[in-house]
Amino acid sequence: MSAPLATARIKTPVGMVELAAVGDVLTSVRIEPNLAEERRDAGNPVLDRAVAQVRDYFAGRCKVFDLPLATAASKDGERLRGAIASIPYGETATYGALARKAGSIARAVGQACKSNRFAIIIPCHRVISSAGREYYSAGAGPETKAWLIDFEAEHSHGIRTRLL
Repeated sequence: MSAPLATARIKTPVGMVELAAVGDVLTSVRIEPNLAEERRDAGNPVLDRAVAQVRDYFAGRCKVFDLPLATAASKDGERLRGAIASIPYGETATYGALARKAGSIARAVGQACKSNRFAIIIPCHRVISSAGREYYSAGAGPETKAWLIDFEAEHSHGIRTRLL
């Protein structure tokens, strides 16, 4: 018998964040600006840790997440997710630069960002085009991306956002 799905919704400055876990892994983190009420299923330690870390992130105290995530659909997806996760807090990287670092192409990085099930935790908001930070598939789109980048820049203790 498989473990039950446990979910939580928490209010954040970018809208409601909905988290889901099954057993001992987090299965998704989504920014849902149209949801209105907080709620939380009890009894899942991973979900409890994830909620605490996301709250700490928005309080400026969590800069690195330590959570067990469901695996990506493919080895390439897992590799690209790792590359995205390697972008340090308060910094950004272009699709092209991240692709070169991961031994891939910019379009594949874009697809990995688009299919990312872990908003904020796998920080696709830190991936920008060479023209700037105009696209984001979570929350309110570019507004959410800009808010997250600016928030991290403010909380990186004097470290300026830089392009990789």
